[in-house]
Amino acid sequence: MKDRLWWHKPLRVIQTNLQVKDTGLMNPEKIVREIDEMAGNVLVINTGGIYAWYRSKVKYHHINEYLPEDFDLLGEIIHECHKRNIRVVARFDFSKTHDYIFQQRPQWFVRDLNKKPRIYGKDRMGVWSLLLSTCINEGYRNDEVAVPVLNEVLDTYDIDGIFFNAPHYELCHCDTCKAKYYDIYKKPLPENPDDFERNWPSLCLKDNMDKLRKTVKAKRADVPIILYYGLYNDNLYDRTATADMICTEPQDVLSLGWDRIPPSWRPTLSIKMGRTLENYPKPYGIVHSCPGMDWRHTGLPTAEYMFWMSQIPASGGHIWHSITGFNDTISDKRIIKSVSDINHMIKKSEDYMDNAKPVSQTLLLWNSQQSSDGWAEGLTNTQVLFDILDNYQITLERLKNYKVVIIPENFDLSDDNAGIIKDYVEEGGSIIIEGTKKDSLLPILDIIGIEIDIVTSEYLAASYLRFEGGDNQLQKGLENTPLIPHRGMTAYCKPNDDTRVLATLVPPFAPLDAVGAPPERASILTPRTDLPLITLHEYGSGKVLFLSFQLSMLIREYKLNEHHQLVKNCVDMLLGRDRIFNMNRINGIQVNMYKKDNYLLIHFVNGIGQRPLVNNIPYHNLDFSVRLEENTRVKRIFSCIAGEKIEYTVEEGQLNCALNTLNVWDMVVVETEEIR
Repeated sequence: MKDRLWWHKPLRVIQTNLQVKDTGLMNPEKIVREIDEMAGNVLVINTGGIYAWYRSKVKYHHINEYLPEDFDLLGEIIHECHKRNIRVVARFDFSKTHDYIFQQRPQWFVRDLNKKPRIYGKDRMGVWSLLLSTCINEGYRNDEVAVPVLNEVLDTYDIDGIFFNAPHYELCHCDTCKAKYYDIYKKPLPENPDDFERNWPSLCLKDNMDKLRKTVKAKRADVPIILYYGLYNDNLYDRTATADMICTEPQDVLSLGWDRIPPSWRPTLSIKMGRTLENYPKPYGIVHSCPGMDWRHTGLPTAEYMFWMSQIPASGGHIWHSITGFNDTISDKRIIKSVSDINHMIKKSEDYMDNAKPVSQTLLLWNSQQSSDGWAEGLTNTQVLFDILDNYQITLERLKNYKVVIIPENFDLSDDNAGIIKDYVEEGGSIIIEGTKKDSLLPILDIIGIEIDIVTSEYLAASYLRFEGGDNQLQKGLENTPLIPHRGMTAYCKPNDDTRVLATLVPPFAPLDAVGAPPERASILTPRTDLPLITLHEYGSGKVLFLSFQLSMLIREYKLNEHHQLVKNCVDMLLGRDRIFNMNRINGIQVNMYKKDNYLLIHFVNGIGQRPLVNNIPYHNLDFSVRLEENTRVKRIFSCIAGEKIEYTVEEGQLNCALNTLNVWDMVVVETEEIR
């Protein structure tokens, strides 16, 4: 059997973002030994672009002024890595270059509307040349510099892979961009970037990367190329057209300020998006050690850092550590310990996770808007096992892999996708659709079970959702709470006769400026209406749960338990007895489950507490249950990473477990065997 390509195997990547002034401190043997001790098996090393880390002979390729004269630093690092069976990925960044090159080749650079170049760090102190942005469609990033540099490196060094940093399109109004835009779209390049054709940036990136990829493959077909992808407004098929592997960068930017830090689920969702690619290597999740590039010389709080990193392997990706410098120049030694700790944890789980497949019964259709963010927050913090899928990836075959599909507010449904969703429901699938506007609901109105006369309300406040009817599964855990908070827009609509109303609107009892003044007038004047907020309609063999209000916004903005519990209840009601995994909601704990051969692999990541996390808060006696497949029984259960005690029972095909203590991250392995 042919050996697998190295980048298809379990990987732990460490990227040393080198500073040129530290070049003289670099000891190749020591650096690589410490990478090995931190359990890294791939090193991403600065090679070319803004600085050449070797004696390049390519004109206009700026050589690091601090390179030693007496030996080949890059070559020695590669040699030491290969002695220890560590792969080397060469990092290139052709997005910027030095001001003296601008003097020689001004046509290579990004221009604004006034033809001025884009200068980075012009107020930076010290004896530095200025850096200017290079145009993605011009010579520096293509045949004049990038192509010969790649050929030179491939001819000179035994590298294992190539990573292009900052390869993306940057807004440019140079004559080359104008001509290319006109050739493609037969119209002038607009002055306002909001008026650009939507695929223009992606097309420019694809064209540039296609040229560089062909250059690499013509020289060495065995060298893989790694490219970025994004969680928002990106097309994975465009990225994979010119790359062998993809990476994402869910940076934990604490320097944005407490109220603007990235949501707790960002690494998980980023990896879930990368894993939507079928028959493709696992994505890499790049985690920077710093709390922001402006604070790049110090580290994240350890608890926050460990929580952020743990999400990458727990969601099925390869970890990629991005650190500033190497061990001798990293002053914050917490970083070194954290990288080492998480890598050794990953080593315990990676053989089990190699080629494991996610076990998810719920699918969130991703629209890169705040509504999909809200649903991601709600599903993550209610421990619902879910995957995501962008609208360009929708097929009936893929939807049929899930019991429940969630369509967030303002999801752009094409006629083709609307038809696929109708077929999915008719054949027995269930959907949850959120919508407040007629236009977004019209493509699938016939399966929702409401009449066509839909009116969008004004923004409502001081209003409530009232549960309706006895034995209402949506009220589970909220039995003593007949009213839950409601705000935002609502679709005023009328249900069809065969549609069941599960919740209705209690309209505002007062304008916001009078809700507390005086309290003697706080009575609800209209305690009950027939305006539906949640309806259930059967269509074909499937079910449609319609939310005519902005539940995703309520979750995102207010994070109340009632709204999270409602999300869980909506999914649980549609899953019914088919639900595979269940546990009581614990805010801050993330769960992912996978299957491989006769193993179930259940990951728990602990992010309990106010972020940024200062301390890890252990959770004790974590109870959960898993429905076993028919004709199987449990052979053994163990905590793979932490070695924690697990008690369990099996009753009527349901496995009931209790994990004694969850610290940061653990993977529970359930090994089953067939009953004969």
